[in-house]
Amino acid sequence: MSMITATAWVPCGFAAEFPTKYQFDEAEFDRIAKLAKLQLDDAKEDLDDATNGTSAAKPSHAKTEDDDLKEYDLDDYDDEPADGGGGGARMQMSMFGNVRSLAYYRSNEEDPYITLHHEEHDDDDEREELQILATDQLLLAAKVEDEVAHLEVYVYEDGSDSLYVHHDVMLPAIPLCVEWLDIAVAKADVDRTAKGNFVAVGTMDPDIEVWDLDIVDCMYPNAILGEGADEDEPAPLSEGPGKTKRKKRKRGTKANERHHVDAVLSLAANRQHRNLLASASADQTVKLWDLHTRQCARSYRHHTDKVCSIAWHGRTSTVLLSGSYDRTVVAADMRAPDAVVPRWGVESDVEEVRWDPHHEHLFYVSTENGVIHHHDLRTAPASPGQCKPIWTLQAHHAAVSSFDLNPLVPGYLATGSADKEVKLWKVAGGGGGPSMVVSRNLDVGKVLSTVFAPDPQVSFRLAVAGSKGLVHVWDTSTNAAVRRAFGDRMGPMAAGEVRERLIGVQEIESESSEGEEEDGGGGGGGGGGAMDRS
Repeated sequence: MSMITATAWVPCGFAAEFPTKYQFDEAEFDRIAKLAKLQLDDAKEDLDDATNGTSAAKPSHAKTEDDDLKEYDLDDYDDEPADGGGGGARMQMSMFGNVRSLAYYRSNEEDPYITLHHEEHDDDDEREELQILATDQLLLAAKVEDEVAHLEVYVYEDGSDSLYVHHDVMLPAIPLCVEWLDIAVAKADVDRTAKGNFVAVGTMDPDIEVWDLDIVDCMYPNAILGEGADEDEPAPLSEGPGKTKRKKRKRGTKANERHHVDAVLSLAANRQHRNLLASASADQTVKLWDLHTRQCARSYRHHTDKVCSIAWHGRTSTVLLSGSYDRTVVAADMRAPDAVVPRWGVESDVEEVRWDPHHEHLFYVSTENGVIHHHDLRTAPASPGQCKPIWTLQAHHAAVSSFDLNPLVPGYLATGSADKEVKLWKVAGGGGGPSMVVSRNLDVGKVLSTVFAPDPQVSFRLAVAGSKGLVHVWDTSTNAAVRRAFGDRMGPMAAGEVRERLIGVQEIESESSEGEEEDGGGGGGGGGGAMDRS
């Protein structure tokens, strides 16, 4: 199985030109060893509980085969004698227990056993391979492949029709949403308001992980928002004078004010108050996180079913739009958690919600039935069943799982659906309805993500990903129908026929690549470069 569930662009100017390699230093070793020891302790507690329960069920007088083997002390067979001999006290083995005794050197030049020094040349080559140019765009994709979850960081080079994986990040569970952050989170020796290049990832787990995109091969996130952030802090439980035992933490299942208890379905970063991140969960709550303290600042419960999509208002930075499986949409001022909120109803489960970036009072909603609703914030109904949208559109025959409004081209709407189609629409101003410009099957399977690029030089590029585990960047400005509809928003085009560009992921050099092509490719991504489309 291979699937891309969500994508997000990184605007130009935020990524480091030369991302750094992850450094496994003494402090990181202590952190990993501590986490590993806690996990090992939990496993031992579970084993002891199971063993004790089994032993209690056995008759005490029954002679078993284990009684005949006691003299060999097989339980302590793997323990090393403390004195190096055959008897005496034994030394307790532990995970990473002997790592500190190993000799290591900061560089190969200091190691007397290495006589060939190519490190400087190799470092230069590696540095060049990791370089991100000022004209490059980064594209983030949350991917599941063969039951392995990870976040892929692509580099898109528009001038050379190139899209390739720069590096990836391993994730603990199936990712459901990603949100790029422009603020440094829990980064040592960096001002907390400094510009950063981070990403927040929501998964099937209730915790939100925050990663630094400028570090390659990182093993652990910079921060965890949720109950998992406290699991590395042992809670002592008294067992008598002079004795303590760590109390094993159990995850709660009841919604609370501090953290989510179910999958995180949507994330939204506040671009004006950069330290604020909103999250929506299957536990029916929306939570507001302070990225400075990495704590939940407030929890909201405006819905009676899973909250699947949220979006901050572009100008009124305290208003959050949320959509739910309870078939309602809410626009709430997060400063007034107890206020009565306006609520709009739709005909089926909400899939996504979006504010119109060019009209501050308008927003869009997509539903499971393939319908797009267009609403005006100023005409909130008295009850959800009485709402009157500006217009509705049966955009697809299956769920509109993703849609986006171009942030730089007014009236330019893209929709993606479980029917495997991507459609581009022109929305007339003044309340006029949309008209379809073009429809395409881009061979990504069921479409799960459609996102326009945020920078002016690539404003007509649309990232599309889906259930086949593929991501494509479609240069929609090379489509004839799009040029006719939005020609006034484009620069001068070359004379004559224009070749339509659909950029796929470049294959990594591999011995098995030829075999995969013969077998039909699978979910590994198409070849790079532009593709002809009729």
